[in-house]
Amino acid sequence: MLKQKAMIAGNYERLTSVRENGVKVAATHVPGNLNELIMCFDMVLNLPEINAIQNAMRKKSGAFITEAEKMGHSEDVCSYVKADIGGMAKGHIAPNGKPMPVPDLLMISYTGCITHMKWFECLRDEFGCEAVMMHIPHDGDRKNMRDYVVNQIKSTLIPTLERVSGVKFDIDRLREYLRKSAAAEDDLVWVLHSAKNKPSPIDSYFGAVFYIGPIFTAFRGTDDAIEYYRMLRGEVEGRLARGEGPVTPEGDMGEQRYRIVIDGVPNWTHFREFWKMFYDEGAVAVASTYTKVGGIYDFGFRHDPDNPLETLAEYCLGCYTNLDFPERVEMIESYVNDYGADGLLVNSVASCNSFGAGQLLIMREVEARTGKPATFIETDHADPRYFSAANVGNRLQSYFEMIDQKRATGAAA
Repeated sequence: MLKQKAMIAGNYERLTSVRENGVKVAATHVPGNLNELIMCFDMVLNLPEINAIQNAMRKKSGAFITEAEKMGHSEDVCSYVKADIGGMAKGHIAPNGKPMPVPDLLMISYTGCITHMKWFECLRDEFGCEAVMMHIPHDGDRKNMRDYVVNQIKSTLIPTLERVSGVKFDIDRLREYLRKSAAAEDDLVWVLHSAKNKPSPIDSYFGAVFYIGPIFTAFRGTDDAIEYYRMLRGEVEGRLARGEGPVTPEGDMGEQRYRIVIDGVPNWTHFREFWKMFYDEGAVAVASTYTKVGGIYDFGFRHDPDNPLETLAEYCLGCYTNLDFPERVEMIESYVNDYGADGLLVNSVASCNSFGAGQLLIMREVEARTGKPATFIETDHADPRYFSAANVGNRLQSYFEMIDQKRATGAAA
């Protein structure tokens, strides 16, 4: 935790000091971000989703969302977008108290979320800065899709990055960053797989949102990320050896009564209260889909330095939000079965279309295939108006009773 806090603070310091240091800023999204490539051009990465999350956890997103709605953005628009745009209207201040810089380049990418494109179109119009588009196909022949993305990287993205940054592309430099990425990814996957144990030494939803932070953001491909994941693995190995469960905001988790798989984005505005509702009942998440939005590593993908541009394309194609519904069902089904889960819980996020579309159909299909109970709760990722502790608590109580009943029926049979 201390290591990650220092890494995040250092990145915000770099971001808010770029004008003094003559460094260029590239803004992009978490799913399919090409951090290793951006580092080849000595640019600092800015991720508006992460800024929205930071503001939500600091209880600031509500006011920013209201400001964006006054500007004309609908209540139905993704609250990440409104938290970001409203924050800019209020004079976007980073967690270190300094103003955020205007990006030099907007890297618009489609990885299963059309909101990303419209969001960055708004930022382009607001800042008047250059934008470059990366289109990631949703489905089709895998080789053709990969070649299509590689061609965009070669013909459009790299020349734009060279021109904006003034730095010539060096493919050997990219290969070195990719080697570091793969090393960190190995340790992350070991940590995620540790949840197959009983008791699980980690929580793969609430706890793992912190574990994925460095690999999904500005640190993949760095020595810092390698060190962080080695430290994390070492700590989890110790908890596993001692038969301990996850660490929660209130200390070690007690008895694990329920093992669940969770689909959907966490609620950040009431994150600790939300998590407490689970660990107070002895419920631990053993797997989650949200922890795959920035890359699916636990099914075998690693960044490959021997095929640098191809591996970047494969990475973009394989993010969770870019999967079709059958692929999502198969992934969640495997989590329920392989991690010995009691069932699936869906957090239906009010303003997130990339997760919300088809969620109930996915839930019912997983329930039918696994024979394990499934249910859903409703919150939002950054809008505090959509979090009702009473409603969430009642729905969770009903779900845990459903699991108990299912167990009793199975034992009687």
